[in-house]
Amino acid sequence: MEAKDKAVRIRELTEELNKAAYAYYQQGREIMSNLEYDRLYDELAALEEETGIRLSSSPSARVGYELLSELPREKHESPMLSLDKTKSPDALAAWLGDREGVLSWKLDGITVVLTYEGGQLKKAVTRGNGEIGEVVTGNAAAFENLPLRIPFSGKLILRGEAVISYPDFERINEEIPDVDARYKNPRNLTSGSVRQLDPAVTRSRHVRLVVFQLVSAEGEELPGTFSGRFEWLKRQGFETVEYVKCTGEEIPRAVERFKEHVASNELPSDGLVLAYDDIAYGLSLGRTAKFPRGSIAFKWQDETAETVLRGIEWSASRTGLINPVALFDPVELEGTSVSRASVHNVSIVKELELGIGDRILVYKANMIIPQIAENLDRSGNARIPEKCPVCGGHAVIRRDNEAETLYCTNAACPAKKLKSFALMVSRDALNIEGLSEMTLEKLIQLGCLKEFADLFHLDAHKERITELEGFGEKSCENLLQAAEKARDTDFYRMLYGLGIPGIGLAGARLIARHFHDDFGAVSSAGEEELSAIRNIGSVLAAGFTAYFADADRRAEAERLCAELRFRKEEAPEEGGVRVEIAGREYLLPPDLLADKTFVITGDVHLFRNRKEVSEVIERLGGKTSGSVSSKTSYLINNDLLSGSAKNQKAAQLGIPVISEEAFIAMFPERP
Repeated sequence: MEAKDKAVRIRELTEELNKAAYAYYQQGREIMSNLEYDRLYDELAALEEETGIRLSSSPSARVGYELLSELPREKHESPMLSLDKTKSPDALAAWLGDREGVLSWKLDGITVVLTYEGGQLKKAVTRGNGEIGEVVTGNAAAFENLPLRIPFSGKLILRGEAVISYPDFERINEEIPDVDARYKNPRNLTSGSVRQLDPAVTRSRHVRLVVFQLVSAEGEELPGTFSGRFEWLKRQGFETVEYVKCTGEEIPRAVERFKEHVASNELPSDGLVLAYDDIAYGLSLGRTAKFPRGSIAFKWQDETAETVLRGIEWSASRTGLINPVALFDPVELEGTSVSRASVHNVSIVKELELGIGDRILVYKANMIIPQIAENLDRSGNARIPEKCPVCGGHAVIRRDNEAETLYCTNAACPAKKLKSFALMVSRDALNIEGLSEMTLEKLIQLGCLKEFADLFHLDAHKERITELEGFGEKSCENLLQAAEKARDTDFYRMLYGLGIPGIGLAGARLIARHFHDDFGAVSSAGEEELSAIRNIGSVLAAGFTAYFADADRRAEAERLCAELRFRKEEAPEEGGVRVEIAGREYLLPPDLLADKTFVITGDVHLFRNRKEVSEVIERLGGKTSGSVSSKTSYLINNDLLSGSAKNQKAAQLGIPVISEEAFIAMFPERP
């Protein structure tokens, strides 16, 4: 390649890598695989080294990416550099030489710089672009494991990785009805959670902070080693990154031990970090324009396997997005059998020139997520469908920023109904047993379910339902009985099941109670009247009125109401609300617990279950929440001395922890 061609290639690679990085870090999208990014990055770095050309916008020269939020920004006291990297354990051992090192996880989250003064958290700033970060102090205070007070009273600066565990990531995604709105990986979820404008959202997502570096501790004679400082940080109450001390000879075995635990590690990681345990020695080596010389990153050498592409499955979702999934002959990767991998979008299908029968290389990104690394044949014969695989409606390719995606244009596509039905039949809504998402999907595809009212006319399709895989006469009869049982319900549960933006179960109950379970009054309510209802507010009111302003939605809800028999909530007796607890009745003021928020945890013995406690609280004007925050009035836990995270958080915030007995003792009137 001539010099001028190398210069052109450098510009092309720089532009391509920056687009991919912008999509991944700022928009939560993936327009190329990790393996492809690394390959192109290495090609760029080699060309820059060979030619001496490095553009100002080169990812090898830049440390981070531009910030896009309304959060305040602040310059770091010292720049936060990236790490040089290798995929070879032997290269790690050679780098360490005859020194002792500290090998730890390289966690895949959002780096945050924390400052403590006087034993209290004073400031938290994200890494940002390495020079300037975003101030997220309020959100850091909501990290579930972060101490707000520590024994050390001097000025302390440290760096850590904000992460969300795989179990929490999966739980949060499952709670999002819209498939397209779900997060692609824990890192994207963490990024959005840490950079929230509302710390309550951060708190609800169980973000953790794992410290990986102590920068400075004013006036403290600190240990001179990384390992010693990790132990000092643990004594201050911080969770530190898991690490092992090792010599060059021990590096291969240490890397292998970490590798064995990748699958069982709840925290997402994308490799390891090796640092000289002797901090002074590491600092004495200085830095390059981008990398410090005292530490190096290790990325897993991706295990690849050759297989044959047998098909591309196009899966339609609620918003109309049709996602491609590659189907191939099963291969063993990282100890498990893999036969399918997401291709993300049309752009990647075209870029890889996929074709049925092509030989492809597949791997697991970060040893977990199956992806296509390379297409060896590139026949390009894979056809982009022109029709939706679910409804047969016209499918079109749209350009979302830099990526091409496939959409179904049919507004009545059954796939768009799936998540709506899933919410309506859920336990807190109509509670129709036996209607999993898989079953709902089958019924939608059969044409049995087109709108909510159809849930109560499944008997018209009995013969077809009994022919479904996993169904028979008995299963079908059980389903019909469950639907019939669900006709008797509460108006607020139906209202919640409609999926009106922002209206949860408690909000639906407040609105239903205010309008006395009158659908006509509810559906024609104005923003002003709705806003006046306690805990509703103008934003929720606007979304509620917008929902019923849609004539089709309103008509569908009205037809559903005609199928249901609503239980009437007992009107408050003169003098208050009557509630029964453990066989005893109490006559209580309906606003007894107004403006109070409770969190309930642990086992209960005076109530049947925690849900019953919540219902009593709501009937008396209070609110319940799933997590402890500064807005919590009381934490109800019969184990007052529990070391649970909720008890610890309550203690940090000075929130009373009370037993069931103490809760009932708040009731002033008894029979």
